[in-house]
Amino acid sequence: MAEEKILIPKKEKAKQRRERWLQKIEALTLAQQAKKAQAKRRATPVVGDLKPLVDALPELSELTAVCKSVASRKQPSCLGSGKKKPEPTDYRKMKSAQKRKIIEEEMSRVQELLRNPSYKANPLAAVGEHLLKRMKEEQECDPK
Repeated sequence: MAEEKILIPKKEKAKQRRERWLQKIEALTLAQQAKKAQAKRRATPVVGDLKPLVDALPELSELTAVCKSVASRKQPSCLGSGKKKPEPTDYRKMKSAQKRKIIEEEMSRVQELLRNPSYKANPLAAVGEHLLKRMKEEQECDPK
């Protein structure tokens, strides 16, 4: 009498087994997904929050509008107003030749920067000086 067995129908036992089995499978899939997500997070480099930087940079449409207005006034100092550049498109949708051209341009800019003696002496000051110069050019071009 110390042990009373509860009789459970065979169908109910089968349902309980199936539920336990489904829970195990679900737990395994969730663990696998978490492991994949963690590996993906590890693979991406940590760069921090870029939102303030994105907010500080001007929009491309603003820059092109400024250059177009300056081009009508014939001021050569504004952001390459004499040249027509094609509108940049989504990098994923570009053809391989366009991608290669952009990469080569960026490589040449970086190599030129690395050869610059003022950058070698003080990189932060050189970048700051460049930004100040660029902002002055934009202010000269700004019709305000």
